[in-house]
Amino acid sequence: MPLFSRVRSQRGLAVVGLTLLGYAVMILSGVLGLVVPYAVAAAVVITGELTLATRYAETGGLLRKAGVGLVFRRLVRDLSVVLLVVSAVRPDRAGTLAVLLLPAALWTVAVGTTALARAVDGRAATPALTRNLDLGALRRAPVPPAWARRLAGLRLPLLNVLLVPAAVVAAAADRVAPVVVTGVVTLVAGLVTAAVLTLTRLPGRGEAPGVLPAVHDWLARERPEVALYFAGSARDVYQVNMWLAPVEAAGRRAVVLLRSEEAFRELADTRLPVICVPAGVDFMNLDLAPIRVALYVANVGANIHLLREPGVKHVFVGHGDSDKQASVNPYSKVYDEVWVAGPAGRERYARAGVGVLDRDIVEIGRPQLAGVHTFGSGAADHVFTVLYAPTWEGWLEDDPYHTSLVLMGERIVSGLLAAGDLRLVYKPHPLTGSRSGKARAAHERIVARIRGAGGRTDPTSLDGAAHLVVTGRTPALFDCFNVTDLLVSDVSSVVSDWVQSERPYVVANPAGLPEDEFRRTFPTARAAYLLSADCHELPEVLAVTGAGDDPMAGARRELKAYLLGPPGVNPMDRFRDEIGRLCG
Repeated sequence: MPLFSRVRSQRGLAVVGLTLLGYAVMILSGVLGLVVPYAVAAAVVITGELTLATRYAETGGLLRKAGVGLVFRRLVRDLSVVLLVVSAVRPDRAGTLAVLLLPAALWTVAVGTTALARAVDGRAATPALTRNLDLGALRRAPVPPAWARRLAGLRLPLLNVLLVPAAVVAAAADRVAPVVVTGVVTLVAGLVTAAVLTLTRLPGRGEAPGVLPAVHDWLARERPEVALYFAGSARDVYQVNMWLAPVEAAGRRAVVLLRSEEAFRELADTRLPVICVPAGVDFMNLDLAPIRVALYVANVGANIHLLREPGVKHVFVGHGDSDKQASVNPYSKVYDEVWVAGPAGRERYARAGVGVLDRDIVEIGRPQLAGVHTFGSGAADHVFTVLYAPTWEGWLEDDPYHTSLVLMGERIVSGLLAAGDLRLVYKPHPLTGSRSGKARAAHERIVARIRGAGGRTDPTSLDGAAHLVVTGRTPALFDCFNVTDLLVSDVSSVVSDWVQSERPYVVANPAGLPEDEFRRTFPTARAAYLLSADCHELPEVLAVTGAGDDPMAGARRELKAYLLGPPGVNPMDRFRDEIGRLCG
């Protein structure tokens, strides 16, 4: 764990410990009627809760896992108020009942508003989200005001925090009135919130919006022929983003079909109509009869909701050709056709023997690569630029060699930074660190190292000579390609796409396989310079490629035809022709 992260974690745990200790002191002081210790402990608790909510939310989540979440802590707080007032003030029977019942009444309202909020959210939630569709005027279901939504449910007892200073004042003045008055105010606020939510749900006001019927009408009217389908999550949205431009340029009536609201929000800009229907039942009730071709970019379970359409030609296009096992998933045999870039993809399926028939494989090239230059920058002020683009750690726990990041990443970056007269652009895979803490920690150390060398993080452009860390959606990978003279990467589709540029590249060999075996196992590395785990080859590779004396140039031209298809054939034309064949 990086030093900063470790110190931050320790501070968060210290705040948790002090906060829990404060609650314990509040209960004990309340039982004994000790006003000053109670007031000090209450100040510690309130400060601790604010700190956990704003600075150490992840550490504060540990309390919930341990069974002492916010609801439990707020109950303890309200109990301490009752104990202090009863012990220190000793009110009469009416006062005691008021002190007991007012906080309890607010909790009762909170439970009721929880059910109300869920019902309101369920009715207000749009069953379909759209972009670039003209659906006409739609009446949306009313949504409660923002302040009501923030207070609704079990968040409502947050108002009872006002009882804490009121209890201190009551105990110091030996009067119960401050607590009773404050309790009445918080209860009224809760009742007002409940009333607003109830009015929102009055019959006739909370009808489900008419988005789905309008989507049905749009499908029947526009009759799209091609559907680009994506049922993955927001973190995987790059997989569908890479196909937006080719589908848009195919010249057919097309629609993008999504299944995740979060992915819908993260989808890149496009002029294509976009429909997101999260619920499986709602999606399967869509009339998709006009669609002739469905393009799938990932193998996920929810694909079945479209695969069940019998009149559609189902085509797996994937999200990049690579030598990784994921590129020959046995799931692929459920599709009518599998489209690959070149002969390498066809042979990959033949070697894997996963049930995809050769007659069902179609080579279309990579239409996304039209904007990748097959020459260098050419600018007079261009600095020799190296792109380090490692893949992520993968799904398998027992595969330490899936990515170079953990075993080699820091050595690669250190070697490049030490080389001096070059610029480093570090662009990791979007999923880096999502499964492996080691990969996440290595990534954080690399970012810190690049920052220490004067690098910039998440730039808006690739201009200039400074080292860069690019982790956002933009600048895009292919934009990085066009300013890069040398790629350092892993066995991944990044390498296959890079070969389009015909510029030199390095593939990491963290497992230390013999060179012949590595190139035979991973054909995309046939024209690569290989890098061992100790990175001892890096200075020589930089010297050779930086001087323009590149003995692998011929091999790269041959590999390009093998990976991406024959030269002189426009992959966009091939993509368009295959779409037309299936639509015809």
